[in-house]
Amino acid sequence: MKALLLSEYKNLELQDLPAPVPGPDDVLVQVAACGICGSDVHGYDGSTGRRIPPIVMGHEAAGIVSAVGSAVSKFAKGDRVTFDSTVYCGACDFCQRGEVNLCDNRQVVGVSCGEFRRHGAFAEYVTVPERILYPLPSELSFAEAAMLEAVSVALHGVHVSEMKGGETALVIGAGMIGLLLLQAARAAGCSRVLIADVDATRLKLAADLGADKTLLLSGPELLDEIMRLTDGRGVDVVLEAVGRNETVSSAIDCVRKGGTVTLVGNITPQVTIHLQKVVSRQIRLQGSCASSGEYPEAMQLIAEGKIKVGPLITAVAPLTDGPEWFKRLYAREPNLMKIVLDPREGAAK
Repeated sequence: MKALLLSEYKNLELQDLPAPVPGPDDVLVQVAACGICGSDVHGYDGSTGRRIPPIVMGHEAAGIVSAVGSAVSKFAKGDRVTFDSTVYCGACDFCQRGEVNLCDNRQVVGVSCGEFRRHGAFAEYVTVPERILYPLPSELSFAEAAMLEAVSVALHGVHVSEMKGGETALVIGAGMIGLLLLQAARAAGCSRVLIADVDATRLKLAADLGADKTLLLSGPELLDEIMRLTDGRGVDVVLEAVGRNETVSSAIDCVRKGGTVTLVGNITPQVTIHLQKVVSRQIRLQGSCASSGEYPEAMQLIAEGKIKVGPLITAVAPLTDGPEWFKRLYAREPNLMKIVLDPREGAAK
């Protein structure tokens, strides 16, 4: 099969690799769409330590069942499917509680690190366990389905924030996840959703997607404007979608006393917080990791138009164009959001 192999850091090659063979509990999927995730771009140069070459990356995918293992009962050849990026064991205490994203034996499709190596979906075929597979409704295209993983991450971030409806929320960061958090917060019943970024183009897209207010501000200027907009109170919830010292600090400053700061972004592995502000103002800091069963909800919200993913897809391209798209994304070319690769033979440019 054709596959996009990260043979060494910053070097992606289209290679012929043996097609994977499904085990008894596995499903072989012919990949029809696979999105390039920001984590893939960060892994491209080795900075994350989570894409150790050689590895076929790619975990935001959908396709058609090509073959099933002997113990598979819920899927058959020809079914349209998508799958979770988290490969959970289903047996540990966390899995038994439904917290599959915290599985003690967790692996991630398309990731290679010190603990495991699992080839992903930048290839014509990929195998995944039946338990992480979902049937794909006919009303969703394969390209839209490649957005489900990101949508589920946003929905999980909103879920762990424990919103009750009527909140004023601030999203910091108008990248892919931030724009989806914006829509997920709205779908969860927030009465007002504000979003801040330092990129005017991204904020224009945020306005188109329903933001009540876009803020081309950061640091003290952002805090001043949030206080003006909330009569000095602060917002109820901040959804932080960047993960840097300055943005986490702003999130803590902008939330009200007793409010929640949910940390979704993690560009930098370590940040410094002002502990006294958190303790004395009784702020809840809530981490959010991947997703945990939100795929069906994500499919429903996209199908109903409550979360729009079409405006976030910059291009759908053949797998052969993958190396060039990675270079453009890694160079931070402006105005690029989601690139979806189609590995099928004859995929149109």
